[in-house]
Amino acid sequence: MLALEYDKNQRRYEDEVQERSSIGDVDPEVMARYKAELGTEASDEQVLRSRGFLQDGHLTNAGVLLFSESPARFMPWARVRVIRLDGSKMETGRRLNIVKDRTFDGPLPKTIDGAKEFISSQLREFQYLGDDGRFKVIPEYPEFAWFEGLVNAVTHRDYAMSGDHIRVMMYDDRLEITSPGKLPNIVTLENMKYTRWSRNPTIARTLVEFGWVRELNEGVQRIYDEMVSFFLREPTFSEPNGASVRLTLENSATSRVLRRGDTIASDIGKDALGALGEYELAALQYVYGRGRVTARELADHLGRSVKVSRPALKSLVKKGILDWHGNSAHDPSQYYSLHGSK
Repeated sequence: MLALEYDKNQRRYEDEVQERSSIGDVDPEVMARYKAELGTEASDEQVLRSRGFLQDGHLTNAGVLLFSESPARFMPWARVRVIRLDGSKMETGRRLNIVKDRTFDGPLPKTIDGAKEFISSQLREFQYLGDDGRFKVIPEYPEFAWFEGLVNAVTHRDYAMSGDHIRVMMYDDRLEITSPGKLPNIVTLENMKYTRWSRNPTIARTLVEFGWVRELNEGVQRIYDEMVSFFLREPTFSEPNGASVRLTLENSATSRVLRRGDTIASDIGKDALGALGEYELAALQYVYGRGRVTARELADHLGRSVKVSRPALKSLVKKGILDWHGNSAHDPSQYYSLHGSK
């Protein structure tokens, strides 16, 4: 019943008073930043009360989330976890492939800043072969797309839903941002490009006041536009188990080249690069992106048979561009890597 009232905006979780809180929980840095954005020199208490964040000496849930030094004291689930993985799926046990794992659980402005900086530090640069035959450098994802996804998750998640937190999963081939709570009210997967409905309008308004006007106002439609402008697949939104919203951005790793210091041309020489055949160039791109390749993997990537992929790989070995690794021609674990690497 309570969840239904929240969903219909008959009552809002963000506006309810957090009885255990007080103005003593306020983060002075965030408060000073907020007052600077508003251009006011009024007291902290006066600003919080006038904006509806302080009632009878207690912060509202929105006040806790936005301004308290430790929102997790009151809502342990109010955090963002960013995980960088090695591979395209999460492994367990001895094969656990988590490379980086950071949690951000401070006031929302600091959470957004911290998560943004960390995600940015984990993103890669790719090269792709342009129409002019030259390799061009491009970020793994357009910044607007992933940052808008992060801000949307923080702004619109269902904070009344305990036991889960926002997760940013960074795989080799995609980035997923999962926010607890299904899409609110009139918003659906089909109309979300054009429909605006905020579950937490007070939080949304305040984050606009903190300076994220562009990100919050231009929304989902621009995520689509930015991905297209970067020659990437359209983003996808889904509702896993009907209890959360997930944004997936794909980086097309298999059709790009992971940047390695400078360019492929500088590594092997422009003349050598220009002399490569279609399948040889595709094999080289694949190895730059993945570090190694088998004849079967390249065949699957090309959509051709091993009879096509293996000669291309052997030709690159003869040219001194790739190295072959294996015990015999029939070794099932044989593979190819860049010359001089392992």
